[in-house]
Amino acid sequence: MNAYKLAATLIEDGTLILKGLPFHAWDTVEIIILEQSKEQSASPPRQTEYPLQGKQPYRYDDPFEPAVPAEDWEVLK
Repeated sequence: MNAYKLAATLIEDGTLILKGLPFHAWDTVEIIILEQSKEQSASPPRQTEYPLQGKQPYRYDDPFEPAVPAEDWEVLK
């Protein structure tokens, strides 16, 4: 059994509409609904899918040169 986690907000009392599910017509699924605590729903979503988003890109002026000078390599000592 595979599990798919979605977050949804009800816009009408007692009604929840889910779109974009990875299932086909006539598939049988089990639905478990868990209410999020107010603390969890108020916190901003974690950015685990794109951990480098907003970071400065690395720049390689000479990509064929070593990243660390050879005198800093312990294996050569």
